[in-house]
Amino acid sequence: MPAQKRFKTDYPGVFYIEGQRADTGKPELIYYISYRKDGRKIEEKAGKQFQNKMTPAKAANLRALRITGNEPTNKERRKAAAEVKEAKANTWTIARLWDEYKALKPQKKASAKALKKGISEEPDYGTYAADKSRYENFLKETFSSKEPKALVPLDIDRLRVKLLKTMKPQTVKHVLALLRRIIQFGVNKGLCFGPKFKIEMPKVDNVKTETLTPEQIKKLIEVCKQADHKEAGGFVLLALYTGMRRGELFRLQWPDIDFDNGFITIREPKGGKTEKIPLNDLARELLKKHPRTDSLFVFPGKGGEQRTDIKKALETIRTDAELPPGFRPLHGLRHTFASMLASSGKVDLYTLQKLLTHKSPAMTQRYAHLRDETLKQAANVAGAMIDSAINKKGDNVVEIGKPTA
Repeated sequence: MPAQKRFKTDYPGVFYIEGQRADTGKPELIYYISYRKDGRKIEEKAGKQFQNKMTPAKAANLRALRITGNEPTNKERRKAAAEVKEAKANTWTIARLWDEYKALKPQKKASAKALKKGISEEPDYGTYAADKSRYENFLKETFSSKEPKALVPLDIDRLRVKLLKTMKPQTVKHVLALLRRIIQFGVNKGLCFGPKFKIEMPKVDNVKTETLTPEQIKKLIEVCKQADHKEAGGFVLLALYTGMRRGELFRLQWPDIDFDNGFITIREPKGGKTEKIPLNDLARELLKKHPRTDSLFVFPGKGGEQRTDIKKALETIRTDAELPPGFRPLHGLRHTFASMLASSGKVDLYTLQKLLTHKSPAMTQRYAHLRDETLKQAANVAGAMIDSAINKKGDNVVEIGKPTA
């Protein structure tokens, strides 16, 4: 391309060429400055007449600033911008970590309710849809541009206080737990450094143990057996007979049921590791009679795919069985199953933990008071027998611990 004609100005080192405006095609002057810095001759654009409102005087002032080093040259400015861009590309913000985290996370399905509220209806709350909703609604605006190492406790405190004004502690805990998982993911992958403090979770009183009386259980079983929605009836009964979680029942497939050896394989339990639980007689009888389809799933959804929701049918059963207000059909049945075993006095807490596939004994500890109550009742029986022996008259008195003739 031939060199364009240069026109001098009244200011030393300032010249212009004639160009055209990009928007109108009309003539426009383009000013340049020429100077030496560190022994090198530099010529660079100062700006356009109309687009940048550049004048010879402004160009001369810009030249002086660059000669004295008070303003970087165009080349220095481009280099600095490139370094900033490169630094950003190598900076793992919460947003970048989230993108990587969700790309590697199995995308389990969640119900419309879970997606809308940002929570999952099942204890296994780590579904992709629920996590996405929590991030988009509660974390993105404040944390997306932040690096984990730059976080301070006040950032977390402000979020916690803000959310607790309108949300339950358990929901807030899920949001903070997601933030912690995203950060830990980055740390584990060697992408970033974590904050210099521990993200504290809000205290949650979730030791809510829902139980049903024998009469309520009897009526529930009758309603389930007569339910128009056979899938829902069997779903509820299996939850009662085994204590399985909602998500575990949704994922249950016929190959998971070992009728010969008497076990059920639990797919993707909350603890993460595949588990097996005994197939008791009631569950065996129920599953033997349960209708099968071409689907692998015991309780299939549309098209034989994995079911993701059964709320409407469960609500009908709950109403027909006249269950107590606030009783959660599936959570409550799991608690009922655990409570019956704990209060029987025949099942220790370690065994109960294994039956419930609890990862930690602490989760099973909520039922300890039921077992303690049973032990107290047993102790009272012994006390009554001793009291009866002591209050007998004459030779019928037996001294405890003393052998009889």
